[in-house]
Amino acid sequence: MAAGKSTVAQRLAERLPRAAHVRGDAFRRMIVTGRAEPAPGLSTEQRRQLELRYRLSAQVADGYAAAGFTAVVQDIILNTDLPAYAKMVLTRPCHLIVLAPRAEVLAARDARRDKTGYRGGWTVPAMLAELDETPRIGLWLDNSDLTVEQTVDQILAYVTSPAGRTP
Repeated sequence: MAAGKSTVAQRLAERLPRAAHVRGDAFRRMIVTGRAEPAPGLSTEQRRQLELRYRLSAQVADGYAAAGFTAVVQDIILNTDLPAYAKMVLTRPCHLIVLAPRAEVLAARDARRDKTGYRGGWTVPAMLAELDETPRIGLWLDNSDLTVEQTVDQILAYVTSPAGRTP
């Protein structure tokens, strides 16, 4: 949260010739009643809804790819969910990008926003602890001192390199 996911994903999609921006959080917000908000230490229902959200965004990404679009999926995917999500997306190549700015940058960005992601048990330290448990696959990018354009440039350089391919 406050890593720049929405802005970077949108700008990345805008720089590609045929692209769709798939916002994973939209699937959470579609649940009108009975929504179980994700929080540290997920309950069974929170886990079930989070997995549903991931499955739906992967299916939508594959649908866009099948129609000739590059799907830029934006979401928070932590721990063992990251490699599992990469397997859910059937389209290849699949590129994983993790935006990982420094803690003080996350806190400052969150303070400047109209919305806050750090609620319901989430704090910057809690998020970073979860991130520390996440397998280091794909490109991990500390975008603390980068502009949005510089971040997108680095992502595009990565996805066009041999290192950017996820099996």
